[in-house]
Amino acid sequence: MINNIKMRLLVVLLLFVASGCSDNFLDLAPVSQLNGNRFFKTEEDIKNALTATYGALQAPGLYYSSMHVIGDLRSDDTWIPNPNAGANLQEVDEFKNNAFNTISSSTWSAHYQGIQSANIVIAKIADVPMETSLKARYIGEAKFLRALMYFNLVRIFGDVPLVLEVINNPSEGYAYGREAAGNVYEQIVSDLKEAVAVLPEQIASAEIGRATRGAAMALLGKVYLTRAQWDLAAQTLKELIDKGTYQLLPNYTNLFGAANENNRESIFEVQFKKGSSGEGSPYTNQFAPIGSGTAVTGLGNPLGQNIPTDAIAAAYETGDLRKNASMQTTYTLNGNTVTHNYVAKYLGQPAANLDSDNNWIVLRYADVLLMYAEALNELGFEANGEAFLYLNQVRNRAGLASKTSSNSDPSLQIASQAAFRPAIEQERRIELAFEGHRWFDLVRTNRALVVLAPLGMKAHHVLLPIPQSQIEINPGLVTQNPGYN
Repeated sequence: MINNIKMRLLVVLLLFVASGCSDNFLDLAPVSQLNGNRFFKTEEDIKNALTATYGALQAPGLYYSSMHVIGDLRSDDTWIPNPNAGANLQEVDEFKNNAFNTISSSTWSAHYQGIQSANIVIAKIADVPMETSLKARYIGEAKFLRALMYFNLVRIFGDVPLVLEVINNPSEGYAYGREAAGNVYEQIVSDLKEAVAVLPEQIASAEIGRATRGAAMALLGKVYLTRAQWDLAAQTLKELIDKGTYQLLPNYTNLFGAANENNRESIFEVQFKKGSSGEGSPYTNQFAPIGSGTAVTGLGNPLGQNIPTDAIAAAYETGDLRKNASMQTTYTLNGNTVTHNYVAKYLGQPAANLDSDNNWIVLRYADVLLMYAEALNELGFEANGEAFLYLNQVRNRAGLASKTSSNSDPSLQIASQAAFRPAIEQERRIELAFEGHRWFDLVRTNRALVVLAPLGMKAHHVLLPIPQSQIEINPGLVTQNPGYN
């Protein structure tokens, strides 16, 4: 790949229309005249197409914005205290979003555009002369990316169209209705297993940003965990742990910031680079408090779109080294101290407004350890057993005492399987704070309504509404999720 995947090629063949027009099934179809069979003749053509598929992850409907809006803002970890931060975001935050909210439409469109990109690589590579193992690797990378995007979609919307072919014209899109979530998950698992079989264990520094076998295994383990397939999750995650490829960094603070990206704990990151024609990330500006000027951002406008709640600030245990690395509670403006929570993990000096170097970490090793501990506990509680070992590895790195099955300190005691569950939930909440996991964790453990009902959540809110534009385009096959009609 080119320049560590950071410099996404401006490949015309992968431009799509997401204008919301209702006369064509546009969100599943490309509009470029260059996506025909004639374009893909060489290995370089395929490499460019694959690079652009990675670049699709940078879209507003993916990791530029939507995934943290849904993963964090919809949870109890962050909120929008200032309505000027955006009405569409505030609706998601307050469980008031409907089928016309732009978060649903941009998330749907961006993911299907990325899936179309992956499908192009998978379909067109067959007839391109390439070395066999390299061809297999490229297919594996495309299938990993397709699996990641479908995993997001099925968790956000439930049943979704399952498109595995290249859509060559808008009319072909009308054949796709909503596929049962179970079938979508089967395809995700199939894609990831194929990716595990062909992706490399490690990659050269010049290829940083590309998917590895570890990334496919970690995502596969998360899929199994989401499906409550505890034995498969434990088996997959333990195999990854035993490889020894990844490790916890000694200092939690060193996980974040442009100088620390793609480290030994990171398994897969969406790559961003400031000052490179739209390749920069927006998080420094997005997450800074409105009214803070450049006191937090250093440059550009503070948008106040993902502000830590007082609830998560209070959830940190005394002495937890992760708190200051994750969030701050004050900033200094014009010589005055202003009390206001804000996310600290993505601070950096932008080159321009919404143009920073910070990557988005999708998968990292601490997540793997906690998922494995959770799977072990669900398979059967063992006092001070292996699940405790992995839970405490994460806690000890944060400067916290180990939890045990019998402890004189009640706050450190986990005496049963039932008690282990909230301990894991708490650890995941703090360890992975503001990384887009909290909402999905609450939903998959059936805890979302219990935790979020006081914030306005109702049972049907576990899924977002299908964009109204998609229903109007194809009303015979695309229907609305319950509760949004």
